Amino acid sequence: MKSPLRRVCSGLVLLATTASFGLLTTAGTAQATEERPPFYQPPVNLPTNNGDIIRAEPSTFYLDPLKLIKVDADVQRIMYRSTDGQGRPTAVSGTVITPKAPWIGKGERPLVSYAAGTQGIGDHCAPSRQLAAGTEYEGLFVKGLIARGYAVVMTDYEGLGTPGRHTYINRQTSGNAVLDAARAAQRLPGSRVPAAGPVAVTGYSQGGGAAAAAAELAPTYAPELHLKGVAAGAVPAELNAVAKRLDRSPYAGFLGYAVVGLSEGYDVDTDPYLNERGRNFIKQSERYCTIEAVARHAFTDSRRLTANGKPIADYLQDPRWKPIIEEQRIGKRAPKVPVLLNHSILDDAIPYGVGRQLSKDWCAAGANVRFSTNFGPTHVGGAIAAFPEVFLWLESRFAGLPARSNC
Repeated sequence: MKSPLRRVCSGLVLLATTASFGLLTTAGTAQATEERPPFYQPPVNLPTNNGDIIRAEPSTFYLDPLKLIKVDADVQRIMYRSTDGQGRPTAVSGTVITPKAPWIGKGERPLVSYAAGTQGIGDHCAPSRQLAAGTEYEGLFVKGLIARGYAVVMTDYEGLGTPGRHTYINRQTSGNAVLDAARAAQRLPGSRVPAAGPVAVTGYSQGGGAAAAAAELAPTYAPELHLKGVAAGAVPAELNAVAKRLDRSPYAGFLGYAVVGLSEGYDVDTDPYLNERGRNFIKQSERYCTIEAVARHAFTDSRRLTANGKPIADYLQDPRWKPIIEEQRIGKRAPKVPVLLNHSILDDAIPYGVGRQLSKDWCAAGANVRFSTNFGPTHVGGAIAAFPEVFLWLESRFAGLPARSNC
């Protein structure tokens, strides 16, 4: 048996290897055909209820792009009904992963609805496709959940895989997709996911925002779910501050994702706000998945992209955009289940103060919140530093232990 230190070292080596191969593979994928596989084309008529399964097929989960490390689990690619930000029915794809070993813990096997971090906005960037290709950079964390015996469902979000552009960082549609993914996993025919078993939600960065949104929406949108808790990391709860931080940063490419996602969700034409360089930037954003977007668009100055030479953050105060940005604000509604919020004080993508303010807002509204600060260097380092606490916190929720707030 490996010592704990060797296990940690092995994990770090695998993470580095996967990231390196992911960079190469994602770069190739970005140039590949955009043809949508038939599975991702929804039928004309959708099922009646949110979370109902539209279709499913066997899939795979690899930890590396060479497909040498296959996760030993039952993997099903799914399509299910959800609701967009305007209250309209929409088809969303995702993946259900269930351990083959029987659950030996207390009660029924738990289900974790995993909200993926930023993947990109091209259909080929969908987590369900990247898990099967071995290029999903969050695969190790998902594998950690599977190793603990939990079933996991990972949504692709609206328009990521399925037709239409991905509504990146749209609060309501993201939260809906995460909650409906849990419903879908519990309704999947032949699945070993309990139909009414315990559920938790977790995610980081974009996924942290989706998880936090799900925490706020659950009491009214999915009250029947046996939700035990939500762990959300580096939540982009206030987009004005996030946009200012991203501009001219290593993650400047995410601004392109945000412009596309918000304009898609609210039917806004972005052309009048952008110059030719800016319109090309948006076109490229629709092609490149996360790793390549970081590599190609790092430190981009948005003033060089806009029609009036002002930063994109300034446009967010425009009368057309301001109410849209305000609708994405997380912290106005109190979750009814315990919440773990984690954030690195050294986060270079989402300001630490944004996460801290969210905890204050929820605490003031009477929520059970534990805010955890770590010192992981950079946005990625903050995620890695938070993993152990997230695992332990989820284990405690599923064990029925009391959640201690530090409000």
